[in-house]
Amino acid sequence: MRSLRYYEQQGMLTSERSASGQRHYDGWAVDRVLLIRQFFAAGMNSKAIAALLPHIKDPGERCSPAVLRQVTAEPERIDAQVEELAHARRTLSGLIKATQEAMGGARAAS
Repeated sequence: MRSLRYYEQQGMLTSERSASGQRHYDGWAVDRVLLIRQFFAAGMNSKAIAALLPHIKDPGERCSPAVLRQVTAEPERIDAQVEELAHARRTLSGLIKATQEAMGGARAAS
């Protein structure tokens, strides 16, 4: 439920309120939520998703060049993150190895 409220706050989903304040979603909302979750799983942030969704809701509407650039840049952004994580892992592995060697060396000296 928190996710739905967040999606609404970010402009990715809309609902109507009943007289008692309950949210009611259109039939397309389930498909929209599944699509939003796929975008999040692909590593996109809510700002990028919110900019893209209006163009998916109405397939006849052309996507602006700015939105198209943003979406096509996502794989490059993810690749850069993968490289950063791989570098961090190599660095950590080196630190672990150096620490283990230092501990082994200290034990051998005692």
